[in-house]
Amino acid sequence: MRKAFLKEEETKRALSDFILNADRLSMDIECKKFEKKFALYQKCKHAILFNSGGSANLAMLQALKNLGKLKDGDKVGFSALTWSTNTMPIIQLNMIPVALDCQPDTLNTMSSHLLERLKNTDLQALFITNILGFTGDIAIIREICNEKNIILIEDNCESLGTELPEGRAGNFGIGASFSFFVAHHMSTIEGGMVCTDDDDFAEMLTIVRANGWDRNLTEEQQKKWRGKFGIESEFQAKYTFYDLGYNFRPTEITGFLGQYQMQFLDENIKKREQNYLRIEKVIKENDDFIYLKHDHISTLSTFAFPLVCKTPELRAKYLKKFIEAGVEIRPMIAGNMQEQPFYKKYVSDLYEMPGADMMHSNGFYCGNYPELLEEDLIVFENLLRS
Repeated sequence: MRKAFLKEEETKRALSDFILNADRLSMDIECKKFEKKFALYQKCKHAILFNSGGSANLAMLQALKNLGKLKDGDKVGFSALTWSTNTMPIIQLNMIPVALDCQPDTLNTMSSHLLERLKNTDLQALFITNILGFTGDIAIIREICNEKNIILIEDNCESLGTELPEGRAGNFGIGASFSFFVAHHMSTIEGGMVCTDDDDFAEMLTIVRANGWDRNLTEEQQKKWRGKFGIESEFQAKYTFYDLGYNFRPTEITGFLGQYQMQFLDENIKKREQNYLRIEKVIKENDDFIYLKHDHISTLSTFAFPLVCKTPELRAKYLKKFIEAGVEIRPMIAGNMQEQPFYKKYVSDLYEMPGADMMHSNGFYCGNYPELLEEDLIVFENLLRS
């Protein structure tokens, strides 16, 4: 991204006015307004705001453990091509990460990968990543998880706004995380969200977010928790901690920015899709690249322009072209997560990952965002021609 926000000057002026006139900047009413607005957009029952998408990922797994849905030693599957904060919480919470491969022409873990892993390994949960705006056949994955009593969780931090005929990405499991870090679909500088339709999960996430106490619960929920543990006064309740939690609270600045940036979200997603479909025409004509399938997706809200070359040598060729043209590029997320130093340190069981390895060696991406200029897109088109 060239700037921290869409409509940056307008947003900064509005933010300045808000800060100058706000009575309180710690988590309060603006955060609640953003949660309500985001839940309506995502078409879900609850949205719980966090200080980052990474915190949201950790909070989801902690909440599931607090509720007794997961426990120490449980095996949690994850997409091998992903981000560190999707995988690290599994290890940090004393569960066992189990990598699932990803398919290069969809970027994502597919139902076939899940079924293959289940032949030899029981999973208690699957923490799937919807990668760079794309998804796998997640409706079929949901069916398998329901049939096998596997808890499905989504990391949707890179796919806000992507929609399938069966529903919006982020609405297929018990809950999904979203990120509002700079350069994501919308920015609150730092920030994240969990969306869910599960009342108990939403309640526990609210407890986990703020130290394990009940201050941000509804009056009815507070009465339930205080009655359960014999807390007889408001004075005593102030410092009563019901279950394991963290300080993952956002600020009112996050809440304000989220609401403000949401007015541009539909336009943002539409422009990202238009940009990608334009660049895709050049990719289709160049045999150096693998064409990425998305015919199962009705709205493609791409985080970036992901590019998968057919060989490592071809990637080296295009990396050189992009770098010499001054275009900022990135590896294909973190590649095969099993190759990361932290993973090898803490996890002993490694699996063959031909798809993730291929994208690790052959993939890269560059930014796609609504404020790309016509001349920017022409540069991309020229760079992608063989």
